[in-house]
Amino acid sequence: MNYQWYPGHMTKAKRQMLEDIRLIDLVIEIIDARVPFSSRNPDIDELGKNKARLIILNKSDLADEKQNDAWAAWFQKNGCFTAKVNARSGAGMKKIQDTIQEACKEKIERDRKRGIMNRPVRAMVVGIPNAGKSTFINTLAGKACAKTGNKPGVTKGKQWIRLNKNIELLDTPGILWPKFEDQLVGLKLAVIGSIKDELLQSEELAMWLIGYLRDAYPGLLEDRYQVKEEGSDLEILEGIAQSRGCKLKGNLPDYPKTAALVVEDFRSGRLGRITLEGPESCKDGAAE
Repeated sequence: MNYQWYPGHMTKAKRQMLEDIRLIDLVIEIIDARVPFSSRNPDIDELGKNKARLIILNKSDLADEKQNDAWAAWFQKNGCFTAKVNARSGAGMKKIQDTIQEACKEKIERDRKRGIMNRPVRAMVVGIPNAGKSTFINTLAGKACAKTGNKPGVTKGKQWIRLNKNIELLDTPGILWPKFEDQLVGLKLAVIGSIKDELLQSEELAMWLIGYLRDAYPGLLEDRYQVKEEGSDLEILEGIAQSRGCKLKGNLPDYPKTAALVVEDFRSGRLGRITLEGPESCKDGAAE
């Protein structure tokens, strides 16, 4: 499969972000903690150069906690402030405003020396579709300022949100990038739901996920689905179909239904806390 999804509104959104960046003190990037590398738009590094950076590891409750810590340390080593949150439940959100002030401490001090007092920090909030950007903004603001949804592409335009006298946020649409150089990145984004499901083959996603889980989290599939983890990924998928009663006439496996079940179990956290890539695998701009 060739994973691509770049609607016309994303081109317009990127152009608008390039115009707005001159107004910004801080770039807050919302990423999915289950795929911290793959859920980062590489265009953001170029867009946000010379700006303070805050990386939000969202949905950290669904990700492996050891990997959360490893990724937080990796981003900090690369010059970014970080925070682990679950924007939906509010976990980790109380410290965000303090972290924003800390990230912009040099800017605030420069303003003070120039006699500029009480100018709010202006932060652009960016992220790929379905990373939880709008939920993060609404939870931080304590009210429904941004549209939310569990499908990518809900936010279509930009809007300014004043949190308080110290912080203003610029919400932006979630944007992918025109071409995935590494198709594995596209596959991982499909697994977490950042590419519309209508564009995908669920069986391919499920079999990749099964293969990854068997290697990285041995015993997990056996515990969840009562299947043996020997054999091919397809054989394991067929075993899950058998154990979950996903069958067609003639007792044949219902592959699409079984695949959708496995992917949804992952997305919802029913399979446990899982991270699909670690910082040690980042080589030459790719996460294996």
